[in-house]
Amino acid sequence: MVTTQNVMDLMAKEVFTEKGYYAGRVSDVELDLSKFRVRAIVVEIVKEGLFSKILGSKKGVIVPYSMVRAIGDIVIIKHVQLPTEEEVEKEEVTQGSF
Repeated sequence: MVTTQNVMDLMAKEVFTEKGYYAGRVSDVELDLSKFRVRAIVVEIVKEGLFSKILGSKKGVIVPYSMVRAIGDIVIIKHVQLPTEEEVEKEEVTQGSF
């Protein structure tokens, strides 16, 4: 069961991946009130973080709670593989063909 204290304890914690990459800070928590569980955390993207390399100028990313591996002084999430330059170029070409 989720309590107000549980949610407040998550706020502003730094988020890292399992491999030690810095992802950002928890800026919000999404709750499933029908089940009294945390559904997701919102990670604020910081310039030097992992998600800024993937998402660029976006302000935050929603991370499903199933990807959260541990919560303590920091939050550890499942590692997200960065796309290769080849994959990014292929995606840009695909998007430009519409």
